[in-house]
Amino acid sequence: MIATDFRSGLERLGDMIAEASVIVPFTGAGISTESGIPDFRSPGGLWARNRPIPFDEFVASQEARDESWRRRFAMQENFAAAKPARGHRALAALYKAGKVPAIITQNIDNLHQASGFALDDVIELHGNTTYATCLGCQKRFEIAWAKDRFDETGEAPSCSECGQAVKTATISFGQSMPEDEMRRAAELARNCDLFMAIGSSLVVWPAAGFPLLARNSGAKLVIINNEPTEQDDIADLVIHHDIGETLGPFVGN
Repeated sequence: MIATDFRSGLERLGDMIAEASVIVPFTGAGISTESGIPDFRSPGGLWARNRPIPFDEFVASQEARDESWRRRFAMQENFAAAKPARGHRALAALYKAGKVPAIITQNIDNLHQASGFALDDVIELHGNTTYATCLGCQKRFEIAWAKDRFDETGEAPSCSECGQAVKTATISFGQSMPEDEMRRAAELARNCDLFMAIGSSLVVWPAAGFPLLARNSGAKLVIINNEPTEQDDIADLVIHHDIGETLGPFVGN
């Protein structure tokens, strides 16, 4: 049901949250725009201006690795300055109240952890851009270390241990989805009674399958997004409105 009136939709959302025992939020880029993190996929977003660099191209091409890191450093000010917004804080309040066991996110900005979620309770389907890893030995590197190497050599950093390419700890196009995270997300979707898809266009698969899995497993489905999604017609409640305004009343509840 699409809420035609924001106030009545907000009241219905409050009732559904109050009635639910196990709530699983699923978040996309829309929840972080209020924090100053640009949306990648929307018209005018980053990917409209810059073609995404696929994983196989990153691995094969020094030029592609250099460009990938150049883009990452260009975004550093946004990521470093970003703080959890109203949406993040509202979900963290539900988590602290015991309503939310864990959160599934397509985001790479670390803002759910910063809002109060334990590291193990943030299921990152697309990884995390606030640190980097070696593609060979999986050694972790901090972004500041990568920037120092890039500034020194003018090239993407290589691992100090094994010499292989270092990449932000994100999942690129063509890169395998993280198996443990996908398994945990599916388990959460199957075992909740309210699934909330927030700020996601629900077009990127297989991640977009989790709301459908939850719905088919008996959960009620809420979609909160500024724009329509392809799954609006199966949801119990759809709110097309600003996420911060929608979830703001639940901060601290």
